[in-house]
Amino acid sequence: MDYIYGIHSVLEAIDAGRTIDKIYVKNARSEVAQRARAAGIPLQVVPDERLNRITRKNHQGVIAMMSAIEYVRLDSLLPSLFDEGVLPFILVLDGITDVRNFGAIARTAECCGVNAIVIPAHGSVSVGADAIKTSAGALNHIPVCREDSLSKAVKYLQESGCQIVASTEKSSQNYTTADYTTPLALVMGAEGTGISTDILRMADTRAAIPMFGNIGSLNVGVAAGVMMYEVVRQRLSDNLEII
Repeated sequence: MDYIYGIHSVLEAIDAGRTIDKIYVKNARSEVAQRARAAGIPLQVVPDERLNRITRKNHQGVIAMMSAIEYVRLDSLLPSLFDEGVLPFILVLDGITDVRNFGAIARTAECCGVNAIVIPAHGSVSVGADAIKTSAGALNHIPVCREDSLSKAVKYLQESGCQIVASTEKSSQNYTTADYTTPLALVMGAEGTGISTDILRMADTRAAIPMFGNIGSLNVGVAAGVMMYEVVRQRLSDNLEII
């Protein structure tokens, strides 16, 4: 992942509106930290040792990790889809932190005609070179929306007419019986923790993939693939355009 370092360089990048994935700072009360918070850029306070592992150059206690892509605003993208007559298919990833899982999901999403991937600004994987490589370049073709509040983003999708479908084992409804032929936001949760409680409560539909073995859950990349291709199957059966 590309990075820039030094107080003035990072401040200039913030002022210029460059896409920054995360800023590492030594001092939580520094001007860089304050400006990063005001701009909604993920911030992490770390010791010198962590900064020195990234670069031995004079970083002045500040390093910014630059994004490999330009993020898209959800509130700009969704209206344009409706204006173009597209049946929205949005993928919401709640707390996915593994780069390989994220890249694999993005690759499948691009193949399934997903219109955008929504991730939270905090507690989520970043779109760096490793993610793009794992996605086989799919992240260069599918819009990614990074939202400060994932719950607010889901609420916006819901209020805009998208059905919120949560893929969760905490449901008795088989995923094949849900209807995916409407404007749709499919939510996948992180391995181990699943979908957060507040977003799970907001879901219009909770759908479960049946399990018959001794292990209680699928890898999230595999589960996302199963869910996305059920969307494709149903939409093709109804002669709906995929993209």
